[in-house]
Amino acid sequence: MPAQTASANTLSDYFLFIDTEASGLPLKWDLPYSADENWPHALQVSWLIYDRHHTLIKQQNHYIGSENIHITPAALAIHGLTPEFLAINGKQRTEVLQLLTADLQQYQPMVTGHFIRLDYYLLGAAFYRSAMENPLNTLPVFCTMVATTHLVHSSLTRHLRLEELYYMLFNTNLQHQHNALHDAQATAACFFELRNRGEIPDKSIRQQNLDFEQQRDPTQKQKGCLLPALMLILLAAIIIYSL
Repeated sequence: MPAQTASANTLSDYFLFIDTEASGLPLKWDLPYSADENWPHALQVSWLIYDRHHTLIKQQNHYIGSENIHITPAALAIHGLTPEFLAINGKQRTEVLQLLTADLQQYQPMVTGHFIRLDYYLLGAAFYRSAMENPLNTLPVFCTMVATTHLVHSSLTRHLRLEELYYMLFNTNLQHQHNALHDAQATAACFFELRNRGEIPDKSIRQQNLDFEQQRDPTQKQKGCLLPALMLILLAAIIIYSL
C-alpha cells in the first residue's frame, strides 16, 4: 500500500469501532513502544465494522492470554479479567492482531473509539511486541470523546465518559461497562446518533484527523494545543476507573 496521510481519505465507506481492556495504564505517554514496561498489555480487543448505511457487517470479540503479565489491582477491579479466565479463554496476541489486521486491510475503515488515543497506543504496543507492522498508522481515526467536549456543562471535567455520553443521548444507563465488546457497541450507537443529530459533521472528522497526525507516534513532541502527558494520565484514570 503506498504511503499516504491517513487524513487524506478520512470519509471511508466503512467504520470500525474498537475498544480494549488492558492490564493497567501507561506510566508515561511519550515513551517508545520499545519501553516495554511502560505500556500495558491489551487483554480484550473487540471491534465492529459498519458500512456507510450504518449496517453491521462484522463483529469480533477476543481475549488475549496473560501469562507472565501483571494486571494491576485497579484494572482488575474494573474489568474483572483474571489470569485464570484469560488462561482458559485467551488467544495468542499475534493471532488476534492478525485477525484485526485482516479486517483493517480489507475494509480500510475509519477507526473510531471513545478515548481512541489510549486504544491506539495499546494496540501500537501490541503490534510492536508481536513484531508486526501496525496497520492503524495509515488509517483515519476518530474519537467520540474529543468530538463531544462541547456537550460538557461542568467546570470539573473537559470530557464525557462513555456512560455519560450514552445516557445523555439515549436517556438510558449503559449496561456491562468495561467489557470491550459492549463499550464498542455503545461507541457505535453514540457515533451514529451524533451523526444523525448533526453533531459530527464531515468537517470535524477531517479536522480531528489532521490533529491526530501529531499524536500517532507517542514519542513525537506534542504541540501546545494537545494534552500534556500528565493530563493524559489523569484523564485516563478518571474516564476508565470512575464507576
